[in-house]
Amino acid sequence: MRESAQVKQELLRSLTLNLVSAALSAVGALLIANNAQSWEQSAVLALGLVAALVSVSGWAVGNLSGVALSCLAVAVAVWTVGVLVMDETSASYGLSVVGTIVVLRLPRHRRAAALGLVAFAVAVVAVRLSMESQDLLGVLGRYAVGSTSVAVTGFALTFLGHLVSGLVTELEESREREAELAVARERVRFAGDLHDIQGHTLHVVKLKVALARKLLHADIERVERELGEVHALVGDTIAQTKELAHAQRRLNLSAELENAKNLFEAAGIDVRVDREAEVDARAAEFLGQVLRETTTNILRHAQAERVRITLSRAGIIIDNDGAPDNGPPELRGLSTLRERLERDGGTLTVEQKDGRFLTAATLPQRKDDR
Repeated sequence: MRESAQVKQELLRSLTLNLVSAALSAVGALLIANNAQSWEQSAVLALGLVAALVSVSGWAVGNLSGVALSCLAVAVAVWTVGVLVMDETSASYGLSVVGTIVVLRLPRHRRAAALGLVAFAVAVVAVRLSMESQDLLGVLGRYAVGSTSVAVTGFALTFLGHLVSGLVTELEESREREAELAVARERVRFAGDLHDIQGHTLHVVKLKVALARKLLHADIERVERELGEVHALVGDTIAQTKELAHAQRRLNLSAELENAKNLFEAAGIDVRVDREAEVDARAAEFLGQVLRETTTNILRHAQAERVRITLSRAGIIIDNDGAPDNGPPELRGLSTLRERLERDGGTLTVEQKDGRFLTAATLPQRKDDR
């Protein structure tokens, strides 16, 4: 898809160059046809047009520095000869196009360069006026109107091409930033999923190992069972990590629910599950992630005695009575899940009040599901 976007951008850039070149060529050819009185004048004016088209082509392909001075020298010569020798006002066309491109491509001192070109053009006209013995106002008016109009036309066409080219460049940069942002989001998502897997497992292993240590001299069979579950849990975590690396990980809400019940019961916490409706298959995986993260938080931060889990068609509520008195803990995992859920149009809220802590997540439902 990214290659397709780049191809389209190159086509747009090429189309812009062709349109600008065609417009400049048409205007230049029209000026030559209307103003040239001989083949010598046509040749001189044609040189200015060629210099303009070469500078536009070099600008478009990013190789202006190799031809800029040559094109500018030709345009300056055409203007000088056109005014002083041929008395041709349309000779300003090539200089206006090449001068505009050169000034726009300068990294600095653009204003000084532009003023310098204008001063040179005015100086050539002043020399021409000094060569006239009569009708100075007529010659001045002819150059002030004719040459300025031609120069403004060349400048307008060239500057329009510059604006379109700048928009294409901004579009390319925007797409690159969008691609970089997508990569960053994917890394955050991967880190969040990895935290869900590894963090949950490590806390459960810690809990079960602590329980096994307590029962080591009292109930050896229970110790063996707990260690067997630890071994199975670690193996399952390794498998889930591999699935995550290959983008194949899927959470099973029923399995997560059963796992949460077992963990709470092993920690001496009374757990109750209420099903208000059958969970939508599209919402089950995300609700499983919320349940897993909340279970880990309760085991890590809370001193709960009772946990109530309520499932609806597209939502889950986990309520426990073990909220700490020193304020809510920092729940980074739930914050990450909230961001991911909100991008899909859902909500995730956490509330702490009167020693209770509630986590509620809801995903949007389609109209035909309501």
